[in-house]
Amino acid sequence: MKIKITKESLLEGIQIVQNVVSTKATLPILSNILLETQAGKIKLNTTDLDIGISCEFPVEVIEEGAITISAKRFSDIVRELPLGDVMISTKKNNQVDIEGNKCRFKLMGLSKEEFPKFPEFKDKESVRIDQATLKEMIRMTSFSVSYEESRYVLNGVLVEIKGNLIRMVATDGRRLAKIEKNLASTSSQEITAIVPIKALQEVYRNLTSGGQVSFVVGKNQILFDIQGILIASRIIEGEFPNYQQVIPKEASTKIKINTQDFLSAIRRANLLSTPDFQAIKVEVFSDKIVVSKTTPDVGESREEVVIQYGGKELIVGFNPQFLIDALKNISQDTIEMELLGPDKAGVIRMGDYLYLVLPMRI
Repeated sequence: MKIKITKESLLEGIQIVQNVVSTKATLPILSNILLETQAGKIKLNTTDLDIGISCEFPVEVIEEGAITISAKRFSDIVRELPLGDVMISTKKNNQVDIEGNKCRFKLMGLSKEEFPKFPEFKDKESVRIDQATLKEMIRMTSFSVSYEESRYVLNGVLVEIKGNLIRMVATDGRRLAKIEKNLASTSSQEITAIVPIKALQEVYRNLTSGGQVSFVVGKNQILFDIQGILIASRIIEGEFPNYQQVIPKEASTKIKINTQDFLSAIRRANLLSTPDFQAIKVEVFSDKIVVSKTTPDVGESREEVVIQYGGKELIVGFNPQFLIDALKNISQDTIEMELLGPDKAGVIRMGDYLYLVLPMRI
């Protein structure tokens, strides 16, 4: 293989694919990045066996070929190369020569034969959605995913598709986020899949505010195509909890409150939280909410926030971080929150979005 490419283009490609590479990979080949020429293009590919990422872009191909090379070393070298063209060539013993302006590196690579094959999804219907829409859906749900390995089905986001509707749901057992949107295309089949959070984070990282993304769901894998950037991931096997059972009926009386004022008050109260004393107290009156926090041997805080409310007075405790995670992602100036008592979940509903958080004892 022998190619000529600009440093900027090469570095951009490396940055797209290198995030899934593990420095502690059990197989040495998984620490590598696959470089492969195809019809005037260079394709870069990495995988950790759970997620694979591939991208390609035009280069001057002098000689066809393929090689795998240490992703970290390759990235570090390319980043430090002087600006301008880079020449990459391989020798028979898997040696890779990297030449920049007045500098040259030689690295040992591995044959592409050992590198895992990128999955193929032939004869599968693809689903299309606007990139901005998918980005919002991931942003509004992903923070509710569980990271406890014992609850592996909650380590991902449930994706449900029916007709032209897509729904994403995430929960860690103490809170739940659900969002629904319309697809750019109508699906002829109903789809249910639990997508690992790591895969969705990679998808989110590569999404822009324009254009569309298409994805294909196979028996145990899903493939996202973000305008040429391919991200393939295994699907989490198992049954997602029946989330509809825990969503209460919409309350007739709601608390209308300024989003940023409420968020700021909770953030300030959270400054006094400790692992043993997490909960903040939320006292609801007819015209105000009082957010307070008392932590033994640390201190206490109290802050009032103006509200519009016509219901009964009540006191409820919450994990402040659970409220912060949702409120900081809400773009609306005001929200309507449903609080029914100290042992009832708090709910925020905004059209196609719902966020539910369980109370804490105070």
